[in-house]
Amino acid sequence: ELLTYLQSCQGEMVELLRRLVEAESPSTDKQALDRLGRDLTRQFESLGGVITPYRQEHAGDHLQANFGGASDDKPVLLLGHFDTVWEVGALQRMPWRVADGRAWGPGSFDMKSGIVIMLYALRALRELRGGVPRPVSVLLVTDEEIGSNSSRPITESLAKQSAAVLVCEPAQGRDGALKTARKGVGEYTVKVTGRAAHSGLDFEKGASAILELARQLGVIEKFTDLARGITVNPGVIRGGTRSNVIAAEAVAEVDARVTRLADAAELDARFRALKPFNPACKVEVTGGFNRPPLERTDAVARLYELARGIAEELGWKLGEAAVGGGSDGNFTAALGIPTLDGLGGVGEGAHAQNESVIIEELPRRAALLAGLIERVRNS
Repeated sequence: ELLTYLQSCQGEMVELLRRLVEAESPSTDKQALDRLGRDLTRQFESLGGVITPYRQEHAGDHLQANFGGASDDKPVLLLGHFDTVWEVGALQRMPWRVADGRAWGPGSFDMKSGIVIMLYALRALRELRGGVPRPVSVLLVTDEEIGSNSSRPITESLAKQSAAVLVCEPAQGRDGALKTARKGVGEYTVKVTGRAAHSGLDFEKGASAILELARQLGVIEKFTDLARGITVNPGVIRGGTRSNVIAAEAVAEVDARVTRLADAAELDARFRALKPFNPACKVEVTGGFNRPPLERTDAVARLYELARGIAEELGWKLGEAAVGGGSDGNFTAALGIPTLDGLGGVGEGAHAQNESVIIEELPRRAALLAGLIERVRNS
């Protein structure tokens, strides 16, 4: 019944997605984010949601919508974001279009289709069941793509009050697998201070920060342990002023990812323990892990099995995947709250020019989400 109803809404879902995509909302543009936030407020209010805005001075205002249910169970938290990596004007290069059974455009996959799925899952329950069977909270934040610094405390506070967290980030792959494990994400800055000198006149008086950094990167490279899911990537290097000046400073920005929380602590200790090879140089390490890993705990596995069973009833086989990228679901899972990720759109091209979603999957994902809202039980 849910699926049939939502399939009848497919055209409306695509039209709403168009509106959201064409309302460009980069993480760094508060005015654009707040404009879209006002539209989303109206959308959730039209379904009976009670809105709580979280005003931000710099980031866009975060949005919470609460729906009272027929029971006094703990709420289910639907989690997502409406900021994107695309600057205003990206639509000129990659305009909204519908072709080949897909909807294309910046933010369509990551993750405005997930917001459409949330809204229509709630709408289906309202139309077919008279409302949600239990309390539901929706939290849409505006800074997920840039680290969730202002929204993380809100996310964690709401998660602690919830029976489960359902994250409507994009699904994994063309088969729409759910994400039952995500790596933890860290970023480290390794700064080397050396001693400048003229490379011709006073070579021996210099201490090259660039050469020291190169030796440090040789050490850091060995931190990678693929068997344990640990990777480090020096993605940005800066240093020096001119070719005839021995560099006084060099900096590397290093991405770090781990599968287990315990590995994050170990890797952090290894970064902090870096020592200079050249005693005339100084090595300084800053940064750390900003997202803990989402580990596949028994609670996560039970939630996935519930989703898999619902999908089977709806007529398809739902898989699971472990992925390297992080989401705000990492925060909630690390608190021990049952968390299931990847419930959003099915498609490809997150953060890429070919960003798109498969249209016929939108009703199925909304039916799956509605089924989960109905069947999640308090832990």
